[in-house]
Amino acid sequence: MISVDYVRLMARYNKWQNEAVIAAAETLDDAALRLDRGAFFGSILGTLNHLLWADRIWMARLGPYDRPEITLAESPTYCPTFAAWKADRLRTDGGIDLWAKRLRPINLRGDLRYHSGAAGREFTRPVATCVAHMFNHQAHHRGQVHAMLTAAGATPAATDLTFMPGNI
Repeated sequence: MISVDYVRLMARYNKWQNEAVIAAAETLDDAALRLDRGAFFGSILGTLNHLLWADRIWMARLGPYDRPEITLAESPTYCPTFAAWKADRLRTDGGIDLWAKRLRPINLRGDLRYHSGAAGREFTRPVATCVAHMFNHQAHHRGQVHAMLTAAGATPAATDLTFMPGNI
């Protein structure tokens, strides 16, 4: 389904895109980041927090992370400030990148059994499907953030994978 090379590419893309989101978000004040913009997770910061929370949830299932102590419903408040979010986002992206670099093909085979707090039950899914979902989830919510940043007057960078610097 997916390869180690794909995972490494997506980890690099995730990091590159989050750095672009940070640059655009830093042009806005705190009120603009917290303004409810009608998105599923409310504000820019709320959506960024949810995305970070979800990445930490998936990495706790797949790699060396502790599971966040808060629920899906609380995820928009995961980090209380943009500065706290930025620091945790950069640490998490470094961890995802390191995890991807250490990944071997065998790690993408088989099933992953995990408990979903949101669904309130156990799931068993192919590891590769879960990894692909994590990266797809990132792109989905970053797209929402990109639209909210643009509406707020920021100028987010391009999101096309083909524009990512370096050898893809």
